[in-house]
Amino acid sequence: MTQETGGFAALGLHANILSALTAVGYEEPSPIQSQAIPVILSGQDMIGQAQTGTGKTAAFALPILSKIDPAKREPQALILAPTRELALQVATAFETYSKQMPGLNVVAVYGGAPMGPQLKAIRQGAQVIVATPGRLVDHLRRDEKVLSTIQYLVLDEADEMLKLGFMDDLEVIFEAMPESRQSVLFSATLPHSIRAIAEKHLREPQHIKIAAKTQTVSRIEQAHLMIHADQKTNAVLRLLEVEEFDALIAFVRTKQATLDLAAALEAKGFKAAALNGDIAQNQRERVIESLKDGRLDIVVATDVAARGIDVPRITHVFNVDMPYDPESYVHRIGRTGRAGRDGRALLLVTPRERRMLQVIERVTGQKVGEVKLPNAQQVLDARIKKLTNSLAPLVADAEASHGDLLDRLTTDIGCSPRALAAALLKKATNGQALDLASVEREQPLVPGVGGAPRERRERDGERSGEPRERRAPMPLAEGRARCRTALGARDGIAAKNLLGAILNEGGLAREAIGRIQIRESFSLVELPEEGLERLLGKLKDTRVAGKPLKLRRYRED
Repeated sequence: MTQETGGFAALGLHANILSALTAVGYEEPSPIQSQAIPVILSGQDMIGQAQTGTGKTAAFALPILSKIDPAKREPQALILAPTRELALQVATAFETYSKQMPGLNVVAVYGGAPMGPQLKAIRQGAQVIVATPGRLVDHLRRDEKVLSTIQYLVLDEADEMLKLGFMDDLEVIFEAMPESRQSVLFSATLPHSIRAIAEKHLREPQHIKIAAKTQTVSRIEQAHLMIHADQKTNAVLRLLEVEEFDALIAFVRTKQATLDLAAALEAKGFKAAALNGDIAQNQRERVIESLKDGRLDIVVATDVAARGIDVPRITHVFNVDMPYDPESYVHRIGRTGRAGRDGRALLLVTPRERRMLQVIERVTGQKVGEVKLPNAQQVLDARIKKLTNSLAPLVADAEASHGDLLDRLTTDIGCSPRALAAALLKKATNGQALDLASVEREQPLVPGVGGAPRERRERDGERSGEPRERRAPMPLAEGRARCRTALGARDGIAAKNLLGAILNEGGLAREAIGRIQIRESFSLVELPEEGLERLLGKLKDTRVAGKPLKLRRYRED
């Protein structure tokens, strides 16, 4: 091809693909694209290790489209994605890159949408299927031949698929495809469970790794704020007063937290909405569209619900709850700083989370500097600045257009122009007094003041004899279920004992097991929600320290 497509022409892509790239303005391939495209075009299996934001979707979409035959009305490529949002994003990318390929059709297969139209599109010969594992298995139950013609398989964000408990579904899908297919696996991390999949289902794969380094976060200004857990909502409200943002994503760990924080923000006049796994697909799509077009400014989301969100106007990411691992942190803050823009990421850190902050700094290779909570004067200055910015454009011709009305109103009311202006300002600010004393009264939050931190109160309660069992369990991660065993500290049980027993008897990878909490008379273990009953069946006769494990799902009242 010509210089219009730059380095892409040298990679061996189909001419129609190069034309589509020219149309969307792509010029130079990213590092993952430069390395992965020739390997996939050659027909070799591949493992690609790259973070979100490196251009990995195009790295597999472009060569696969170059190899597909649009004249064959049958499924030829299967792309598996962990979430509906990512599946839709990948399907859109395939449609964009294939615009110069008449007769090529793409179908997105995911839960929350009717199965009939999806299966019909597959049977009518859509050459590219982009699917979430769970819904695809549902289709296989209806028609086991759905994947019998697949030649190319891509597992996108494979580590996230396993975190969500899709291992059993993946095995069903592998069995339904021809062994002669070409398989490509993309993952930000390569834990043991991912390596096991590669060894079993990929044939002598070539491993391509794009260093996580700071390229994923280099354009993002990062900072952290030390705060007690029970002060987070007030801290977010105060930070939003002084941060100059266009659009923002606030990440929390639980579905309930998305609803609580979004409600608190709406009550303060912010255009905010929650995004979590319980929200219907059509509503999720409306939330994202509203964020794109400015009807919403803030989305409060869980990690899984935010997958696939690519909104250029996002200038800020607030990590209200600490992510479970550094990779999740990089994924989160990658929602901002897109397309060459600068972004800002703030991380709220409780005293117990200092260690994770150090791990994040080590993995990203960047120092996450500390900021202080804005004081009352800074909040007041920010409010006055916003008011000034809103009024300044109106002043230029106000006297010419409304001067006569001003004279009449001051005469009719019997007041001075200053008194009338003050009254109008009071109306414009909804009666909010813009003075230091008022701000101090409404925002009493000061770090380290106002009673002992919750963490210390819990410890003091334990020392004074309050049962440890009364402590509320920590928030659950997406895709996990909490289970309980009657074995606890008094039985001489440590976390490593439970971990070893579950790994050995349950056949799980270490990454599949979440937090283990040892209490005095019982313990709590986080396990994958997907396939939980089957796992508990495997563990029913397991003994730990000579005593029955008797692990059961924990019901939180």
